Amino acid sequence: MSQNMKYIIFFFIGIIASSNAQNFIFDNLKEAPVNGGLEMKDYWVWGSSVIKGEDGKYHMYASRWPKFLPFHPGWMVASEIVHATSNTAVGPYQFQDVALGARGAQYWDGRSCHNPKIVKYKDTYILYYMGSTHPFEDVTTNNVSEFDLSSKFCIAARWGKRIGIATSKSPNGPWTRQDAPILEVKPNSYYSFLTSNPSPLIKDDGSVILLFKGRSYKDDGISNSDMSIGVATAPSYDGKYTVVGDKPLFSIDHFGEIEDPHLWNDATGFHMIAKDQRGALTGGQGDGALAHSIDGLNWIVDKNPKAYTKKVKWNNGKTIVQGQLERPFVLVENGKPTHLFFATMDGTGGFGNGTKTWNMVIPLKQ
Repeated sequence: MSQNMKYIIFFFIGIIASSNAQNFIFDNLKEAPVNGGLEMKDYWVWGSSVIKGEDGKYHMYASRWPKFLPFHPGWMVASEIVHATSNTAVGPYQFQDVALGARGAQYWDGRSCHNPKIVKYKDTYILYYMGSTHPFEDVTTNNVSEFDLSSKFCIAARWGKRIGIATSKSPNGPWTRQDAPILEVKPNSYYSFLTSNPSPLIKDDGSVILLFKGRSYKDDGISNSDMSIGVATAPSYDGKYTVVGDKPLFSIDHFGEIEDPHLWNDATGFHMIAKDQRGALTGGQGDGALAHSIDGLNWIVDKNPKAYTKKVKWNNGKTIVQGQLERPFVLVENGKPTHLFFATMDGTGGFGNGTKTWNMVIPLKQ
């Protein structure tokens, strides 16, 4: 079957599936359990990724950093990736250990590990994440008043954001980290400033498709651009990663600016869910957007792309517009999406207006 014919079939499958419905995520959202997910006292918690282990437990990997730091940009200098478990997909998840923590300013990921995504290939668990470092003293309660986006800590840490992997034979670790990122920046490209927020998919033959966020330097050589989403491939998870093409998949100039893409596949092809940063795809700023592809490299926005909004129905009878709702993650079991995880925050919106964060989950109707 030709590539063009595959696109035509996939396109008409999408039309038929959407003729009487919004989409397979939006139409199947159940109530969110109040006590689901993961929350940790004295920590900001963000961005979870979940996998079911051979032990029958659900293993969550999430970011956390101490609450004496401001939520943003505290994660840039003190985030660590923690491991939590539950006997059910919805949780609540119980903290087990720190999977990836600080390991010294001399390492590319020595100060901060953030935005984990867990996958498994054969007998190996692979934890994709963003890492960063800076050469200065630790930010503590004594000098936190000097800490903000314009401080030396953040200037260095933001510039140093890169994507890497850690591997283990068990979801409980220990994890082997690499001494270099898997995806570096490239001068005069849409990712000349940083690479971040990995979303991997390992195909049956072991090759990898990796979506990632990039920012470029602006013409002033100091400030950075808005977000773009690109795609890289590798022959194996520990092989060489190569960015495909010179233009991003999604940007302000193409489809619209999105963040936090999550990638999975099924019998019909590849699917992406992401935060619609400005509302260009869904009409709602911060709502979830869906796109699809037959190869992971060329993407089409779904006909009815809105996957969720920040208005959440909870199982205590309340409906609340969350202050933030980000980092969507789709848990797939037996080839079908079963749960949708988010990083969320209370408050009226904006990172500076929340008092707590946690990772929440919404089951999907089967």
